[in-house]
Amino acid sequence: MPSRRTDPLTLEVVELIGSVVARYHEEYEDAAASHQLTGAQARVLNLLSLEPMPMRRIAQQLKCEPSNITGIVDRLESRGLVERRPDPADRRVKLAAPTQEGLQTADRLRESLDFAREPLAGLSAAERAVLRDLLKRMLG
Repeated sequence: MPSRRTDPLTLEVVELIGSVVARYHEEYEDAAASHQLTGAQARVLNLLSLEPMPMRRIAQQLKCEPSNITGIVDRLESRGLVERRPDPADRRVKLAAPTQEGLQTADRLRESLDFAREPLAGLSAAERAVLRDLLKRMLG
C-alpha cells in the first residue's frame, strides 16, 4: 500500500490543534485545582451545571466508564457540590444534580478559565464566528 504523505499545511494545523488542546487541558487542571477539584471532578460538575443527568449519560458525554463517574460523583457529593435525586420521569433512575454550592463553584470555575478568553479576545467577533463554524464542520 503506498504511503500517503500529508501536506505541510495539514501537519501544521494538526500540530497547532494539539498545542491548543494541551494548553486547554493544562489550564483546566490548574483552574480545577484552585477550587480543590481534580480535572475530572470539574468536568463532571460543569456538565451537571448545565442539567442534572444519570451517571450513564455523564459517562457517555465524557467518554469514560460509568464506574469512574460513580466515584467522582461520590466525592463531589461528600463535598456538598452534587446530590443524587430520583428522576421524575423514571423513579428507578437516579440523577446527579448540582447543589446551589455546586452551581456557584461551576460558575467560579468557568470564570477562572482565562485560556480561551485571552487568545480569543485578540480575534474579532467575525473571526470567532468563522473559527466556531470551522470547528463545528470539523466535528461533523
